[in-house]
Amino acid sequence: MTKEEIIAYLTSISSDKYKNNVVKMGIPEENSIGVSTGEIRKLAKKIKVSHSLANELWETGYHEAKLLAVLLAEVNKLDVVYINKLMEGVVSWDLCDHICKNLIVKLPDYEQLIFKWCNDYRMYYKRAAYSLIAATAIHKKNLTTEEIDSYLEMIKAYSDDGRPHVKKAISWALREIGKRDFTCQEKAIILAYELCQSWSKNEVWVGKSALKELETLVSVEERGRLLTSNSKMGSKY
Repeated sequence: MTKEEIIAYLTSISSDKYKNNVVKMGIPEENSIGVSTGEIRKLAKKIKVSHSLANELWETGYHEAKLLAVLLAEVNKLDVVYINKLMEGVVSWDLCDHICKNLIVKLPDYEQLIFKWCNDYRMYYKRAAYSLIAATAIHKKNLTTEEIDSYLEMIKAYSDDGRPHVKKAISWALREIGKRDFTCQEKAIILAYELCQSWSKNEVWVGKSALKELETLVSVEERGRLLTSNSKMGSKY
């Protein structure tokens, strides 16, 4: 499919419901088509991976086209320069996380971006750092104690941020670290309580938000990670 055919198809399956959802995230109405992420993923599976097509779609400015572009980008052509180009065009939390989970984590040394962006003044660069910590805590099995402690130190040092899309990502990162095992849970809970004692209302928010889940974690036989007892599977334990 060409760029024009893709935009025409997305327009044909669009709905006001999804368009309103996109606009609520702060994306200008003229940059929204109105298609769910699920439909974007279905379409991506039908299209051959193509870096040139991904670039063309990204340049349209449409939110849905950018989501699709991320899924069509060729991993072997990724580098930090390309990622920075994409990040400059991010204006929503979902596209930020989409890039982190589908592209950035595939870079060989992506962890360096966590340290580079952990206190970036640009909202979605900073969110990306903590989204990447969350993704790393979930998927990287061989995380060392030193790496985990360094991520906790970042959370402790840079949680005083009042921007909702940033502090939610920081809370997410802290919770995902805590779900690795009971040792990590203990460390995450201790940090969360430290944040709750802070003079900063932003740090207090992060601490309280994280504790809601961290203090409910249980070990589930079917899962390698801890799970909240508030979930259907976790409630059995």
